[in-house]
Amino acid sequence: MKINVDTHLCEVHGDCVVAAPDVFDIGEDDDVVQLLLADPGEEHRATVTQAARMCPVSAILIEG
Repeated sequence: MKINVDTHLCEVHGDCVVAAPDVFDIGEDDDVVQLLLADPGEEHRATVTQAARMCPVSAILIEG
């Protein structure tokens, strides 16, 4: 599974960080979400899928 975040769409709502804190983060001075794991293992699929569904601007794309 590979994750892409459209940084032009991201409005830093933080729902992805709540759903999958091992995969997404928001730095103190950042205006977009950071990927901690761009290619996480299958053990993260459920939380990453939930994060993508929770994103109010659909900025998270999961491939594979």
